[in-house]
Amino acid sequence: MDADASLGHVVITGASRGLGAALARRLARPGRRLGLIARGGAGLAETAAACRAAGALVETAAIDVREAAAMAACLAGWEAAAPIGAVIANAGINGGTGPDGQPEGHAAASAQIAVNLMGAVNLVEPVLPGMLARKRGSVLLVGSVAGFIGLPDGPAYSASKAGLWAYGEALRAAHGPAGLRVTVVAPGFFESAMSARFLSEHPLKLSVAAVAARAERALLRGEGRVVLPWVVGAALRGLALLPAPVADRLVRRFRFRIAPEG
Repeated sequence: MDADASLGHVVITGASRGLGAALARRLARPGRRLGLIARGGAGLAETAAACRAAGALVETAAIDVREAAAMAACLAGWEAAAPIGAVIANAGINGGTGPDGQPEGHAAASAQIAVNLMGAVNLVEPVLPGMLARKRGSVLLVGSVAGFIGLPDGPAYSASKAGLWAYGEALRAAHGPAGLRVTVVAPGFFESAMSARFLSEHPLKLSVAAVAARAERALLRGEGRVVLPWVVGAALRGLALLPAPVADRLVRRFRFRIAPEG
């Protein structure tokens, strides 16, 4: 069985727009079963329609990934219909400090960690027993280079993506020998509604199509880590190895003005 066929039934969160929608469209083909999860709206229906037009069998669920019980129930139903071969944890939000450097606030910080980190956990953990029992399964976690060092304009976002990176690394180390393939993708800036909120320059910005293509390739190959572009990831990783006062001074040069949501 080739790598693409082995994915079988694929579940994607954050599938209504951006990278999630792009990945769904890339993976859609005759014989492929897709479970698309988002909070709802026209975007989810549009993605589903495009995937059905490509020949995929598509099911959708309007769920907030923070709702662990609802996620587990949905995934159990889809798993009963056809074993889930791959999950892509793409749902994510950002917050950011205020224009004058005010704290994000408890609500905004908690929401980012709940969606970006716990939302991924709520996707992966319900399907993990089945994958391990079958000795086959793929997990792709969409992180960020922001998880490599705490960025001053996104403390909670950085924390959530750092946690997601560590979660993926631990899953792969723990269950790789049992057949689980875990890929953690850490992109920098790319075309998305999230990136658009950052009003400053977007260094080495990528297209969403380029990130989706690279993520799909990594998923099919079972690559453990993908950093896009690698030079940005290497720079931020390098900063994290410097003495804290030096790293802090340098990372402050990469501050971004963040537009309010809405």
